[in-house]
Amino acid sequence: MRKLQMVALDCADPLRLAQFYAELLGGRVVTDPEAPEWVEVHGFEGIPLACQRVDGYRPPEWPGQDRPQQLHLDFDVDDLDTEEQRVLALGATVLERTDQVRPDANWRVYADPAGHPFCLCRH
Repeated sequence: MRKLQMVALDCADPLRLAQFYAELLGGRVVTDPEAPEWVEVHGFEGIPLACQRVDGYRPPEWPGQDRPQQLHLDFDVDDLDTEEQRVLALGATVLERTDQVRPDANWRVYADPAGHPFCLCRH
């Protein structure tokens, strides 16, 4: 049997990034005082996320390739406008409102507080 156990994201501030994803997904932050460089998000539908501190972390540049994104997360949502307001209030930034450029597009691209691109996709 093979099963994806977790996705880990590099960042400068793992607690801040974990708090962002916990709020976004309705999960909870799990910390270990003996390992503050690793913070996990549990308690939501799907596999857990981990955020790990990396010294000298440099966020990806999107859509450029000088510092490529290497991975991004997609989230299904019912209402793009409502969820956009929510993620912006949590600390995300807009990278591209794809649906406003391409009428057939059902997604928008954002960056989390550590700069990782992610998409909200109309379900």
